[in-house]
Amino acid sequence: MFLKAFVRQLRKNYLFTAGCLICLFWILAAIFAAQISPYNPISQDLTVKLQAPSAAHWFGTDNFGRDIFSRVIYGGRYSLLAGCVTVVAVAIIGSIYGAIAGYVGGIVDDVMMRLSEIILSFPQLILAMCINAALGASLFNTMFALIIVAWPGYARLMRSVVLSVKENQYIESAEALGASKLRIMFREIFPNSISSILIMATTDLGNQILLFSTLSYLGLGSAPPTPEWGMMVSDGASYFNKFWVSGFPGLAIFTMAVGANFIGDGLRDILDPKLRKQVS
Repeated sequence: MFLKAFVRQLRKNYLFTAGCLICLFWILAAIFAAQISPYNPISQDLTVKLQAPSAAHWFGTDNFGRDIFSRVIYGGRYSLLAGCVTVVAVAIIGSIYGAIAGYVGGIVDDVMMRLSEIILSFPQLILAMCINAALGASLFNTMFALIIVAWPGYARLMRSVVLSVKENQYIESAEALGASKLRIMFREIFPNSISSILIMATTDLGNQILLFSTLSYLGLGSAPPTPEWGMMVSDGASYFNKFWVSGFPGLAIFTMAVGANFIGDGLRDILDPKLRKQVS
């Protein structure tokens, strides 16, 4: 059923189709970066620094003479990896945390949700910057900081869904038959709550890539000369008259974020029961 609805959505929703194609393009580009890139992304050649886009260098070169096209293609590996790992981790952590809080209820729910609200009370970017700065600039530390600030949003969503789902009669029937809470949570509640988390995770992928790129722009990502999109935009900040230095990495960030949001909107139309009839 989901596959059929997915195909119908591809046919009738052009934005959803565009989002799938954009994300597929960047995923394939990241996987086959070694075959696509014409130059070594960290190789320097000062004789060709800050050259405009040309047949030899499609996206031009930066202030160290590095080929920007090659760096953008390789940069997708780091940005997509950080975004995907962060989203998967926060979806799992937040879903389990929120499900436990919502299903158990009572004082456990109050304590768990107050803890998540403490983290939510801080601006995401500021808190991520503080955590990353304290741990040190690296790819792993940046992802860890993003996970810390992002999981409470998933926990709140999952809790609200669980509070609704656990009132259904099939949950009461499972409890009456003596099913354990652990079994009910993983066999009954999670399968009927996962669609909301999937929609949020898909849409949030673009947001996490933007946050990761922002931290990289501020120098809190991997160390140079690693080709990260955010760091590449930062490199071009001093060369406003050389638009290609930061323009093409910025365009990569923009297209990936927009593509992920288009997919999230399309999945919402497929998985949301209130909208499902529109794509059936």
